[in-house]
Amino acid sequence: MKRLQYDRYGGPEVMRLAEFEPPRPGPDEVLVRVRAAASNALDWKMRNGEMKLMTGRSFPRAMGHDFAGVVEAVGAGVTRLKAGDAVLGRARFRQAGAFAEMVTAPEKAVVLKPVDLSYEQAAALPTVGVTAYQATAEIRPGQAVFVNGYLGGVGRAAAQFAQARGASVAGSCRNPAADEAHEIGVEPVVGFGFDPAALAERFDLVLDTPGMLTFAAARTLLKPGGTIVDIVPNPAKMIRSALPGPFRAMMGRPVTADLEEVARTLRLPIARTVPLTEVIPALTELEREQRPKSGKLVIAMAGS
Repeated sequence: MKRLQYDRYGGPEVMRLAEFEPPRPGPDEVLVRVRAAASNALDWKMRNGEMKLMTGRSFPRAMGHDFAGVVEAVGAGVTRLKAGDAVLGRARFRQAGAFAEMVTAPEKAVVLKPVDLSYEQAAALPTVGVTAYQATAEIRPGQAVFVNGYLGGVGRAAAQFAQARGASVAGSCRNPAADEAHEIGVEPVVGFGFDPAALAERFDLVLDTPGMLTFAAARTLLKPGGTIVDIVPNPAKMIRSALPGPFRAMMGRPVTADLEEVARTLRLPIARTVPLTEVIPALTELEREQRPKSGKLVIAMAGS
């Protein structure tokens, strides 16, 4: 079996395709033959060492979290899934490993793939979908949401979930794109360098998807009693999140029911699909540009 891995923390140059022996699924785990996988900023942030306090220093390390494929085998205690099931899911945070021909994952983070979704479409959903779903979970009809970075994967997903819950959505992006904003119902749209005073106290939820909005700017946008959610946590943000106030730092948690709802209702655009043999230059380009390209980068495995 082949997978994308790295032998030390660093830039794109440390990535390499390598042979590996897929482990047998342990208790409450499934082994999946991957048909497609999708990239997230989390993947290269882990590889370049931004999260090494959580991931440690054991190498080689595999890359990739989101996948869709067919269950090859199940471990002891697995009851929802069986060999032959078409599924989508997310690898364990620390182990990763979705950019591979086989991956193991906890059963709770894997669900049946809807029949109307291709493997490529399904692979695009887990991380961004669950994060957006959980970030907008407390939104109620008639409320207003501001999404900083609404053209990214989490931003697009959050806009869909907030609108489905009866909220209006405004947002910002690097270069405001009126056509795309109209398509996904975001209004008004501003650039990243906007003056928050122009939108003061208008929003019940301010969702910062790239983690770049200052706390002061987010507070300016917020209605009394509202909430600020940042999905790019770091130690300083986690400390602020633990203090009384409107700020909350979060990462999506593997909740089976949430992923099932995401699979049923969320659809995201795919910007580019590449084979595993071409994943290194594709990931390198995406990481260096670090901006949305109207959809997800998806890796399709041979024979998918």
